[in-house]
Amino acid sequence: MRHTLFPSLLLFAAAQCLPAEVAAQGWPSQYDGVMLQGFYWNSYGDSQWSYLEQQSDELSKYFSLIWVPQSGNCNTTYNVMGYMPVYYYDHNSSFGSENQLRSMISTYREKGTGIIADVVINHRNNLGAGGSWVDFPEETYNGETFHMLPTDICANDDNGQTRAWADKQGISISANNDTGEGWDGCRDIDHKSANVNRCIKSYLDFLLHDLGYEGFRYDMVKGYSASYTGDYNSSSKPRFSVGEYWDGTQAIQNWITGTSVDGVPTSAAFDFQFRYRVRDAINQNDWSKLSSTDMVLNAQDYRRYAVTFVENHDMEKRSATEVQDPILRDTLAANAYLLMMPGTPCVFYKHWQAYKPEIKSMIAARRLAGIHNESDYLTLASNARYYARYAQGTRCRLLCELGATADIKLAGSNATNFVEILSGYHYKYLLSREAECAWISAGEGEYYEPVKARLIAVSKTDGAQIVYTLDGSEPSATNGTRVAGGTEITIDASATLKAGLLVDGKVTDVCTRAYVIRSFEPYDVTVHVKADWTPVYFYAWDLDGKQLNGSWPGKLMPESSIQTINGEEWYCQTFSITAPGYYFNIIFNAGNGKAQTADIPRITTDKYYVARHNGSNITYEDVTDSYTVGIPVVKSDVRSPQGIYDLHGRRLQRQPSSGLYIRDGRVQRFR
Repeated sequence: MRHTLFPSLLLFAAAQCLPAEVAAQGWPSQYDGVMLQGFYWNSYGDSQWSYLEQQSDELSKYFSLIWVPQSGNCNTTYNVMGYMPVYYYDHNSSFGSENQLRSMISTYREKGTGIIADVVINHRNNLGAGGSWVDFPEETYNGETFHMLPTDICANDDNGQTRAWADKQGISISANNDTGEGWDGCRDIDHKSANVNRCIKSYLDFLLHDLGYEGFRYDMVKGYSASYTGDYNSSSKPRFSVGEYWDGTQAIQNWITGTSVDGVPTSAAFDFQFRYRVRDAINQNDWSKLSSTDMVLNAQDYRRYAVTFVENHDMEKRSATEVQDPILRDTLAANAYLLMMPGTPCVFYKHWQAYKPEIKSMIAARRLAGIHNESDYLTLASNARYYARYAQGTRCRLLCELGATADIKLAGSNATNFVEILSGYHYKYLLSREAECAWISAGEGEYYEPVKARLIAVSKTDGAQIVYTLDGSEPSATNGTRVAGGTEITIDASATLKAGLLVDGKVTDVCTRAYVIRSFEPYDVTVHVKADWTPVYFYAWDLDGKQLNGSWPGKLMPESSIQTINGEEWYCQTFSITAPGYYFNIIFNAGNGKAQTADIPRITTDKYYVARHNGSNITYEDVTDSYTVGIPVVKSDVRSPQGIYDLHGRRLQRQPSSGLYIRDGRVQRFR
């Protein structure tokens, strides 16, 4: 049997055939998908729709669902995370244009991965300049006009401050109090209002059936009665729905029950207690904390609806002054536990970025074992120093050991029935021998140094061997190299490694890993801007938040920085790309407190921008293709990309898109 990373495709196809009322029951039963939170706080570069789309080939192999930031226009298109929403039908945001959003969603859907919308309907912000704090936009969609009114604002909004202000202005707001907890950031909307109900149902329908989202992550569901989530989901019928209800296990389960329609829950919920137990175990050096009650360990009826996580945008360390509530260490051990447990695990984007090979291997192990959101589990060891628990998958058991793993001594058959497949600081993964499979220890992907991969035989047959190839061909009894299980090999050039289990003269269960080995040398990048104002400032920061041109507003560009190119004057500054994956971001501005561009994210190559000051802010256009001189232009209808590299020296695996590439030792522009 070949290992596969695409079981979600089968569920996706099956769901298409289900009656709508079945498909809309909150979260699928025995769901084996893994979700990615595709953003962190202020991830305006890393979560750009265009950049997420560029990663679709890789991300879609491992994640069945990707939760993205709130995509609606919040009255500005930069430096806003979206949690004070304004527009429901305009989706030009800090993360890109609506067209880019639609393209990203469509690309992932074609690859079998669903995009989860961040739905913020507890509260809504006003129009901003020129309006009052009770003015909402009037929008037209499908020939209907939707307009929330002051009478759609809860009577006790902002602890009565809104009513006091409205009374002075002669404005009426709702007579209904909030049905949940209040929030002072902007207006809490009254879900008892028929007008609010109509507006939100249309909005959710637009997200699902027009933009193409696969489901919803509801923000701050403590702010209104769970019954409204049930009503909205019953109307829109998302395949996936998960609520943010931070509280104890019983309160979260009560909320899930509260979303029920005809006795069936319509939404899952994030298992906050799962996260808190992991945090406490790590930060307090007490692994036995993992045995405390959380939803995924609780009654089987709720395990299906548990979306587990170990970090998110509200808990991560954002900066030295916004420490929040992070896990302080053992990030990989935390993810190892997350990815072997039942429930639906949601991996945090920063963790994925920092530990791709390891998390890829953990997801592959989960899927090989056949663990799903309702799998059973058994704890084998628990004390402050270490912890051991396995989950029973449809194919075999996956055992996770945490903490001082060298001190864990399994008893009875458990001491001999498991084979170690992965290990790192404070964690190990072991598969039970009934898996009857070959395993490659190193996760696939890009590396900048040789890869050491251990070839492991997980089998009840003592002395089972491994047959492997490095050229992508299928290993067999007559093709490939035979080695003993546990042999480590070094891969020092790009290769597709295939390893199969050899038992009784037959090779079965081929495991495949693709490795791209790259070289890297630091290089310089020059940013050019043609500006129609003075003074011109460059503010720049890198992927770690380090300021490259001083604090805001950055560096005042002197006349000596001006270069004449094609008879035009450009302000120019050079930055260094110092490591693989390194990038920087920039803002052009007119000085502290004055007009500026939006963030210009993820710069890794020479760039040319035309920027214009319109009096209140600065717009810009990327004209790199038009102003890069001395580079020949070739057609991009190349069907065989062998020998074509990007500007980082990475060999292309498919037809090049429009842009600059290296072929035959020369930089060429492909169109």
